[in-house]
Amino acid sequence: MYAIIDIETTGGNASRERITEIAIFVHDGSQVIKEYSTLINPECKMPPFVARLTGITDEMLVNAPRFFEVARDIVEITEGCTFVAHNAAFDYSFVKQEFLNLGYKYKRPVLCTVKMSRKLLPGHKSYSLGNLCNSLGIQVTSRHRAAGDALATVKLFERLLSVDPTLNQIPTDGLHPALDRSIFSQLPTAAGVYYFHDENGKLIYIGKSKNIHARVLSHFQNSSTTKAIEMRSNTASISYQETGSELIALLLESDEIKKHKPVHNRLQRRTMYKYGLYSFYTQSGYHVIQIEKIKNTGRPHTVFASFDEALVLVHELVAKYELCQKLCGLYQNHGACFQHSIGQCKGACIGTEPAEAYNKRVAAALSGFHHKWSDMAILDHGRNEDEVSVVLIENNVFAGFGWMDRNEAVSDPGQIRESIKRYSDNRDVQQIIKGYLKSGKAQKIIRF
Repeated sequence: MYAIIDIETTGGNASRERITEIAIFVHDGSQVIKEYSTLINPECKMPPFVARLTGITDEMLVNAPRFFEVARDIVEITEGCTFVAHNAAFDYSFVKQEFLNLGYKYKRPVLCTVKMSRKLLPGHKSYSLGNLCNSLGIQVTSRHRAAGDALATVKLFERLLSVDPTLNQIPTDGLHPALDRSIFSQLPTAAGVYYFHDENGKLIYIGKSKNIHARVLSHFQNSSTTKAIEMRSNTASISYQETGSELIALLLESDEIKKHKPVHNRLQRRTMYKYGLYSFYTQSGYHVIQIEKIKNTGRPHTVFASFDEALVLVHELVAKYELCQKLCGLYQNHGACFQHSIGQCKGACIGTEPAEAYNKRVAAALSGFHHKWSDMAILDHGRNEDEVSVVLIENNVFAGFGWMDRNEAVSDPGQIRESIKRYSDNRDVQQIIKGYLKSGKAQKIIRF
């Protein structure tokens, strides 16, 4: 899987300038299967010469989302993909820096179409995107805009694939000799859980995906880390379970990792969630938000797999509810926080905003994490068109999941209970279900 990307920026230095537009085309090696494009408010003025070049003005950006508001979309759409761009070092450095500004380390395998073109299409006077596309007869619309340049890069990438189809193949070097290569063509493009086994049949890795085929291929095309190379060389066989439902894939993966403890699922073996969002009151009466490691005492409002993930969310809360950076653990210096200096904090950090007024906004920010489940069934896609998947919540806890015939009385609690396999409830499961319900992806919810 390839995420073919182009960005527009306020300038050429990733450490000082900001992204103003991004376009992403997800390509499976045959065709584009997903696309995403948005302007981004850089929170600074556009230099006039850049505005003239791109046509992107301050007026166009004033109501555009800021980077932290689209960060999660970018992470999700590029997950399991190789980052492809024309002069990829430029685009990748900006995207990485924007995530670093949020405290998040963004990392993807990188492929540069300039370098690929020099190797596979020698003899051109210029390898800039515009000149190369002109030479190859590739039409470029909306030059110097992210979507137009990204689409031109897609067409160039497909031309490169036609010259060297091995770009889209799994490298044979380093594969386990017992691994049957035909499994890659047999993997379904549906949601589910996949398993990597060593030569003795022991599970060494468990993963989940909305597209098993694409995700497994991305593992075997990845040579960017020692872990990826080691796991690929140790995998002697691959198996999978289709779930149809993304939610069940998440739940099944969590349960299977806890049960089998595969060696390459090190982080998930210990715990899926290591950090929590806690809160307390200061002596002055201000309600403070804090990211901390999960502890046995005190219950967090929500939990996270990583500190970086927690930081992204807290940045979102600060912006949405006009909270104080300092009282949310994002600013450590003495005195007023940075947001106060630019008029975006009402002064809770220095005591000029009454605690009562500030705490109302904190309560509103935290209210989204307080959820008491009623008895209900979450219905979603089945493994085929004739069935639906069912996740059951009973007595305020997760009871289990299963599948039912689409024509059965899926509103009957008795029949639903008979269709499910019982699974244990735990904190990881609660967070998975809560996040899925919040996303609005479920097809139907039946409350009893």
